[in-house]
Amino acid sequence: MTEPNEAQGLVASLRAYLEELQETGVDGLPLAGEASPPAAEPLQKPAPAPAAPVVPGRMASEAAGGKGETLDELRLELAACSRCKLGETRTNLVFGVGNPHARLVFVGEAPGRDEDLQGEPFVGEAGQLLTKIIEAMQFKRNEVYICNVLKCRPPNNRNPQEDEIEQCQPFLLRQLKAIGPEVIVCLGTFAAQTLLETKDPISKMRGRFHDYHGIPLMPTFHPAYLLRNAGMKREVWSDMQQVMKLLGVEVHKK
Repeated sequence: MTEPNEAQGLVASLRAYLEELQETGVDGLPLAGEASPPAAEPLQKPAPAPAAPVVPGRMASEAAGGKGETLDELRLELAACSRCKLGETRTNLVFGVGNPHARLVFVGEAPGRDEDLQGEPFVGEAGQLLTKIIEAMQFKRNEVYICNVLKCRPPNNRNPQEDEIEQCQPFLLRQLKAIGPEVIVCLGTFAAQTLLETKDPISKMRGRFHDYHGIPLMPTFHPAYLLRNAGMKREVWSDMQQVMKLLGVEVHKK
């Protein structure tokens, strides 16, 4: 048996040991057969996700991996447009026609009578001449895209007015962004002046490329003007040859 003095010594040693453990932060000891809990790992904050890179010349939704709007979405938004007075007098909205991902886009000024009736741009006599120009460039009409600055016909085919252009111009920009062409051809004074934001006459602008939001733009005479001035077809063909070369289309010598 353990002697009283020896027992007292053991108790004193055990008390000193427990006090020493308590000073180190241990509040108790596990019972026999009970596993000790694993030591807690230090908390670490998760590393922040890397920010998406900023891509110049792209919309925020595209930079984030989203898709830009489509022509069908834009057409639907414009279906019942009444932002200017032309919405009250039109027969049909003349949105545009052709390949929604065309490399080449032709932009005119406004629909005429035939276009207003059919809801399609460049279907009259001037449109027939434009089709011939497109085919001479070794494209088919359905391979390019054709539209106008204005989507509604001005009464009596008068010139577009500033307030009408102001309302339609943002939609034209969105339309061209949705297509993403490699080259734009502006047909006539009003289309070129609107897109390039200038008052220069078409005779001064044509014959060389201009920049439109990073897209090469070639102004040239309107097909309707060529119907009245056939001698200017040579200048238009010279402009189109420059467009063909930029698109990598071989220009055949006649």
